[in-house]
Amino acid sequence: MTDSRIERDSMGELEVPAAALYGAQTQRAVNNFPVSGQRMPRPFIRALLLAKAAAARANVSLEQLDAETGAAIVAACEELLAGDLQQHFPVDVFQTGSGTSSNMNANEVVATLASRRLGKPVNANDQVNCGQSSNDIIPSTIHISAALEIHQHLLPALDHLHATLEKKARAVHQHVKTGRTHLMDAMPVRLSQVLGGWAQQVRQASQGIEGQLPALQQLAQGGTAVGTGVNAHPQFSARFCEELNGLTGLVFRPGDDFFALIGAQDIAVATSGQLKALAVALMKIANDLRWMNSGPLAGLAEIELEALQPGSSIMPGKVNPVIPEATAMVAAQVMGNDTTIAVAGQSGNFELNVMLPVIADNLLHSIHLLANVSRLLADKAIASFKVNEASLREALSRNPILVTALNPIIGYQKAAEIAKQAYREGRPIIDVALESSDLKGTDLDRARLEQLLDPEKLTAGGL
Repeated sequence: MTDSRIERDSMGELEVPAAALYGAQTQRAVNNFPVSGQRMPRPFIRALLLAKAAAARANVSLEQLDAETGAAIVAACEELLAGDLQQHFPVDVFQTGSGTSSNMNANEVVATLASRRLGKPVNANDQVNCGQSSNDIIPSTIHISAALEIHQHLLPALDHLHATLEKKARAVHQHVKTGRTHLMDAMPVRLSQVLGGWAQQVRQASQGIEGQLPALQQLAQGGTAVGTGVNAHPQFSARFCEELNGLTGLVFRPGDDFFALIGAQDIAVATSGQLKALAVALMKIANDLRWMNSGPLAGLAEIELEALQPGSSIMPGKVNPVIPEATAMVAAQVMGNDTTIAVAGQSGNFELNVMLPVIADNLLHSIHLLANVSRLLADKAIASFKVNEASLREALSRNPILVTALNPIIGYQKAAEIAKQAYREGRPIIDVALESSDLKGTDLDRARLEQLLDPEKLTAGGL
């Protein structure tokens, strides 16, 4: 038995692995693009197969395909979706900019399986790709895959992170810590206020991402080669979306303008921007956790993150904040992915963007990373950290910035003098204030000062 077979396409004959479901055009892409060894993401391939199944059903209903062939194509897609996709889709991410290689990869694999079912040939171009062009199916697949991944994975992960932050905020409400601006001591805040701020950041980012779904759920399908819809049934776009909605449970619709959806990738760029906003929020949260956990003896030591693994190969007993560090690295990667998507989005030359595969790969990569790390951050950092109350109180007792509360009574300048003296002498602010001539003749005795400078009271704001 030979290891290869001969396949033919419009450019001639080509050797293809004997066991491969794909044909000549896929093999040409494998030969042409040995670039990264990185294949198109699994969610992209799944969405592409869902699109092929929806197209077959739509074409049967519009009498562009016979029912038997259409059913075989749908069954082939279902078989692939239920199995291991990677072995059948070997095309590198760095391929033709339209994604034609990936489209033909899907067409050939589906055609092979459908042909086996029927016992007669099913044509990859004329039947599996009926009414379609790579120029509309690939942009549509980017939208479909991103919408599904956001809906099924990212938004639930962000809901979980938000709920975990709110629960932890309630649990640590009684703890008051030194606030910091410019990394310098500032007025006190409750830990619940800190976590509440983080929760709001996550909620805002989640809302921004969710707000992109209506745009992502409009599709280029039906625009075919350049947006005019040549070679597609006039009702194909609407029927395709109806079938796809039944397969996915989401509500996709024909795009408002096929030319914009094929010639540009503005919606993907905007979606990536919202993902970057989430990454920025997670970077801030991760860094705050790292600072608050720093120590345990020579740092802030305000909280103690869960110890998950040894932190050093040379320093025994050292434990590092590994989950916040992983979160920060994800954030950095997502920001880099966003830059790639923005540059690729600029490559919409005339009627077609020609960096579609790298947009798809980076967009789905960002969604995947953010979904996973949000759950890790919630479960292995936020939910489990412990508060070092002794450290919080000790820092508060030495914080001269508490004198800010006296501004309305003695003025900024005099309060600043008291703060500087307390800091210089390393004494409690109340003791220095009681000795100050600026308070002579006022009713500010120790009891009143303790009331005015109470850190818990100061977290409530007001005069």
